[in-house]
Amino acid sequence: MKKLLFYLIIFITALGCNNAKEETKKPNILFISVDDLRTSLGAYGDTIVISPNIDKLALEGITFRETFCQSAVCAPSRASMMTGLRPDSTRVWHLGDKFREINPNAVTMPQYFSKYGYHTVNIGKIFHNYMPDSISWDEPDLRPKRYLKKEWLERDGETFYISEAVNKSQERKRDSLLKLKPIRYADGWNTGPAWEAANVHDTLYYDGAQTKLAKQTLSRLSKLDKPFFMGLGFFRPHLPFAVPKTYWDLYDANKIPLPNNPEIPKDAPIYSMNSMYELRSYDGFSHIDHPVSSYRMNEDTIRLLRHGYYASVSYVDKLIGDLISHLKEIGLYENTIIVIFGDHGWKLGDHNSWGKMTNYNIDLKVPLIIRSPKQKNKGVQTHAISELVDVFPTLCDLAEIDIPNYMQGISLVPLIEKPKLKWKQAAFSQFHRRPKESADGERYMGYSLNTKKYHYIEWYDWNHKTGTKGELKGTELYDREHDPYEKVNISENAKLSETKKELSKQLANGWKKALPN
Repeated sequence: MKKLLFYLIIFITALGCNNAKEETKKPNILFISVDDLRTSLGAYGDTIVISPNIDKLALEGITFRETFCQSAVCAPSRASMMTGLRPDSTRVWHLGDKFREINPNAVTMPQYFSKYGYHTVNIGKIFHNYMPDSISWDEPDLRPKRYLKKEWLERDGETFYISEAVNKSQERKRDSLLKLKPIRYADGWNTGPAWEAANVHDTLYYDGAQTKLAKQTLSRLSKLDKPFFMGLGFFRPHLPFAVPKTYWDLYDANKIPLPNNPEIPKDAPIYSMNSMYELRSYDGFSHIDHPVSSYRMNEDTIRLLRHGYYASVSYVDKLIGDLISHLKEIGLYENTIIVIFGDHGWKLGDHNSWGKMTNYNIDLKVPLIIRSPKQKNKGVQTHAISELVDVFPTLCDLAEIDIPNYMQGISLVPLIEKPKLKWKQAAFSQFHRRPKESADGERYMGYSLNTKKYHYIEWYDWNHKTGTKGELKGTELYDREHDPYEKVNISENAKLSETKKELSKQLANGWKKALPN
């Protein structure tokens, strides 16, 4: 009996230790980036899009309805989010800026989590294009096997088509382009049609193939004795809108709506708009002119492009649903924090334009959905102002690890616990308008301030060599309550002169002064 009692005590003690170990195990993190995803999701009130899987996840987490990126273009937005610093601190202001070359000692989100025992893995687009930043990850830049050809290593996942005719055309065009300029965006592969609807399985397009790889990787990670941080970056709905026909067929082309704000804002400075060079590089669009010109796209093409965008969102939504189902099957879901976000918005004919690259809210507002295992209030939404720069400290807080003291965003955990909590007074963004994209051929930096009621923008001369602003060149002011689509710049309205002064002061005071008490 004494021996039996002894072994029983040992067993109970061991069981208690195991339970304590389980209770203190850090949560895994699945960090999902969706390129060019604006707030076109059912969870955000879009009645056209079909996004049941993301919407279902939103019902288990929190949806941030007023989240702003720090710059509406890939490289600056992602560098800011992944370092917890704003563009004027990272000094990453446009597509060609590489944060690791500018800031060799920068500590990124996965790099920081690695210090706290996380195994970090990267699949797809987390930093800009194929800039995997091997310093950040234990396993950087995992790719599906069939895409590991030597000549494709600098190629973006967004550039692959099914059509053999298109593939051959891409090769010919790329050879010609590289002779003119050996270093090019997407390694010269970004040519071809702006859409494709091949009748193929999900995994035959790149995002589907890397989702299959992500599921295999998650199964492998489930056997580790340490938590993981997986960054999974989807390329769609970035151009071209090339996804399986199944997702095009979800929509009635005749019911795809036209944009609510098809004209550039009245009385806005011409340099506020992007040049649409992104769409212009695709077949059949070389003729499109700058948005400030008299050029207008015909309605059939507008509907077709919008159809392609929605189909692309539905494709990614299905892949995310597959991924979440797999997490549940292998027993990881209950201890995994899931984050889904867009790096910036995208104009679908809004402001007579296509693409991002402005300070308008159609480009600055982004979806952000967080599902945390310990979250008590599920399926909630908050209209409090938040920013992508807040995600780094938020994930630290949720994982119960120290938040770096140099963060230029703040943890959103208080909002997760109390969605109606009084929060930030404003969000801060900016955009570097370069001469080749500016309608007047000049260079500017535009600084944006979003409060609950107003959106205020100041445009300055910009010295890109020193990274300093010069003379104030113009301002914009939009009433977010009465003009949500930003149709009229009311900056010169005499009745709002005092309001404009207050907003200008608030913009100058910066993000620290806008924090909640």
